Amino acid sequence: MEKKNFITLVLGVVGGLFFALGMCMCLLPEWNMFTTGVVCAAIGLVVLLITVIAYRKMSGKAPIKVNAKVLGKVLYGVLSSLVLGAGMALVLAVEGMMLVGIIVGMVGVVMLLFLIPMCVGLKDSKKDNQ
Repeated sequence: MEKKNFITLVLGVVGGLFFALGMCMCLLPEWNMFTTGVVCAAIGLVVLLITVIAYRKMSGKAPIKVNAKVLGKVLYGVLSSLVLGAGMALVLAVEGMMLVGIIVGMVGVVMLLFLIPMCVGLKDSKKDNQ
């Protein structure tokens, strides 16, 4: 395993765990730790941002330029994740909304699948062109 991949793996796991734990603290009223959860989630987001910056630097890639296209992709990804999460919440937490939750969750998954060609793009294979 290359050094850059190992560092990215470690930072990604640490950042993801901090963010997930922070979200649990915020969203579970039984824990009564909203403020601590916000701080924990913010730390997770900062670590994940550092992960992206470190990986791009170690790979020799230029920093990401923030423009309308990048912001649109980020907003679409956030919206897609929220739709998927809303479907999961309906299935797991709201009585009698399982079918609606499954449908909303499937819509969220399809939205997230469309994020792949938005970010990477679609290319024809060379065999199809010959």
